[in-house]
Amino acid sequence: MSAVSPGSVNNLVELAASIKEWGGELGFAEVRVADVDLSAAEAGLQAWLDAGMHGEMDYMAAHGMKRARPAELVPGTVRAITARMNYLPQSAGEDWREREAARLADPSAAVVSIYARGRDYHKVIRARLQQLADRIQAAIGPFGYRVFTDSAPVMELPLAEKSGLGWRGKHTLLLSRSAGSMFFMGEILVDLPLPVDEPTGAHCGQCGACITACPTQAILGPGRLDARRCISYLTIELKGAIPEELRPLVGNRVYGCDDCQTACPWNKFAQRATLPDFDERHGLGAAGMVELFGWSEEEFNRRMEGSPIRRIGHERWLRNIAVGLGNAAALGARGDAAIVAALEARRDHPSELVREHVEWALARHG
Repeated sequence: MSAVSPGSVNNLVELAASIKEWGGELGFAEVRVADVDLSAAEAGLQAWLDAGMHGEMDYMAAHGMKRARPAELVPGTVRAITARMNYLPQSAGEDWREREAARLADPSAAVVSIYARGRDYHKVIRARLQQLADRIQAAIGPFGYRVFTDSAPVMELPLAEKSGLGWRGKHTLLLSRSAGSMFFMGEILVDLPLPVDEPTGAHCGQCGACITACPTQAILGPGRLDARRCISYLTIELKGAIPEELRPLVGNRVYGCDDCQTACPWNKFAQRATLPDFDERHGLGAAGMVELFGWSEEEFNRRMEGSPIRRIGHERWLRNIAVGLGNAAALGARGDAAIVAALEARRDHPSELVREHVEWALARHG
């Protein structure tokens, strides 16, 4: 049982205000509070799963509707403390979206999603949320809680939306009027009946820029994403071969895709990270595909230590870059000697998955 009793209204109001202040001190851009009734989200989740749009992400279906029932996951939960943390690097200029577009048109560039160019956000945010929970406990004594960041069967976006961190954009990501979508989210499920914050309402209007921008038409309509076509899914979650019909659409995106975000008008308000953890590492914001394709498994593991990229492993890393090298042919580098030589060097790779994608890429160069 929490040290703060449900009847301590003034204490709870003051505690909520303190939690938000402490969160800011820990690097969170915004901290808010929601109740945990997500019953309104259950039908949409079930329909999405029934349609198979989660692809190979079996963990999305593994827990059934528990994902929409936080109190079943953590008994005693009555509130979610939600938090967001900006990740756009400090070094990103005002023209960062134009720069990203230019790299997509560069046949030599290896495009890595912006969020993955720094440290693994799971570790950073989980550690900061734990510090926030420790701060609360130091103030009020023992209480029931559990910390999450994209790490458990919890519907993070509906909780964030209920708390007023933002609204679900047509691309299904959370959007904030003051910060766009270039931020991570995390939660602390608690047994404290804190006062809840109000939702912001949606502000996409008639805009459909994200839907138009999606290279694979994975966004079927407002709020409807077929993950099986999403480049982030194809390059990160998919374990096997990337479907041949989708490979040309992947372009030179070797890990993730930011197109729906760079196209969103709200991201002109994207805020820069306050933590150095999200600064670019290993030159991933300017890396070339030939260079990255040459990394040995040992070099990949060493360089990607502490990066979210490491979890896909060297084999899928090579698979993704092979597709990018093949697509360089359509970007004006058909038959480029350095690209062809890099692919030839991996032609006899021990992995059948890598060999298949290398052969496909070499065929693109004729």
